Amino acid sequence: MAKLSERIKRGWDAFKNKDEPINMDLDGASNDGGFYTVSAVGSWNNPAKRYTSYSTEKTIIPGIFNRIATDAAQARIQHIKTDENGGFLEEVNSGLNKIFTVEANCDQTGQAFVQDMVMSMLDEGVVAAVPIDTSSDPNLSDSYDIYTMRTGRIIAWYPRMVDLEVYNDKRGTRETIRMLKRNVAIIENPFYAVMNEPNSILKRLVSKLALIDIIDDDLATKKLDLILQLPYTIKSETRRKQAEKRVKDITDQLENHSYGIAYTDGTEKIVQLNRSVENNLMPEVEYLTRTLYSQLAINQAVLDGTADENTMNNYYKRTTNPILDAIANEFKRKFISQTARSQHQSIAYYRNPFSFTPAAEIAEVADKFARNEILAPNEIRTIIGYKPSTDPNADELRNRNISQSKEQEAAPPVPVNDDTERLEMYR
Repeated sequence: MAKLSERIKRGWDAFKNKDEPINMDLDGASNDGGFYTVSAVGSWNNPAKRYTSYSTEKTIIPGIFNRIATDAAQARIQHIKTDENGGFLEEVNSGLNKIFTVEANCDQTGQAFVQDMVMSMLDEGVVAAVPIDTSSDPNLSDSYDIYTMRTGRIIAWYPRMVDLEVYNDKRGTRETIRMLKRNVAIIENPFYAVMNEPNSILKRLVSKLALIDIIDDDLATKKLDLILQLPYTIKSETRRKQAEKRVKDITDQLENHSYGIAYTDGTEKIVQLNRSVENNLMPEVEYLTRTLYSQLAINQAVLDGTADENTMNNYYKRTTNPILDAIANEFKRKFISQTARSQHQSIAYYRNPFSFTPAAEIAEVADKFARNEILAPNEIRTIIGYKPSTDPNADELRNRNISQSKEQEAAPPVPVNDDTERLEMYR
């Protein structure tokens, strides 16, 4: 209870403090953020969710964004402590780590928060991860713990500040707040030149697909595309009015007849133009799609789930890892203080290396990891989804193909999670 009361007493809320002046006159502008006029009554959809600008378009872009964001969110991002060489030692029990591993706010789990960040970043080119509830005021101290975070859309840039559109879950509205850049993680899309530039490959592809949709909609209308040839020349205004009246008569017959039948004079001729018009839009769309896939290291096999292990590893290395690197580096830069960095704290991400290993090869891979003293049997069992064994030998990190001496057998087992003792043993 003491910790809770202390948190309430000293805690800082981005929305409650949005109108308080910041003691830094950096931009020469007033700090009044203002509100978006959104009703606070219940909604049939989730007001906290932001939809991509391509969601209403008949394009393949939302599917590509969703695939990349989902795969990036599958990686486990953690607040960790490392050794002097940057190797993993332990997971830090902090609010920032809870945001990535448990929940980021009352609406999103840690994985959903990362997916939301990546989707927004791919769509808009840049996204902000905004601390909402913290242990102390970020404007006054660099040492504070973060309890909740949300993604925000940057609507205005200043030399040292940004205006952000962020969802306020206490009022159910989207509001604008102004915060210092050093207190917000601003993550730019590593593929900005390919996806978000005005004349980028993705924007050109969307434009071509929109043209195809216009042509398809035009062809799907109830137009007959007929030319009516009359038995007289239409040069005078009287003849023109006669022709227009004749066309109107035929149109009325077609619309009002239950079977859509009309009659014409024997001297009149009807020529139908309802035929496909050749253009080079489809070849251009196919070319732009191939170019976009190649520049993003994606192919159709990745999207439809038939890619093999090598293809997926290449996709992870060239597509999702740069995005995760941008997130991890920005969070480390903004939310890991200089003191914490001197204590070897960092932000890192990990992916299950066995996720694409066929079942027939798991035994061989597990044997190599155990024989080379990389993983203990219980660690391998946990990775493949089995409960740890109660046998104490299953926690030992040793090569079971080599017989041990009596001294080694009498020695206590080395805990697999204590890298310090493990290193001392091998020195």
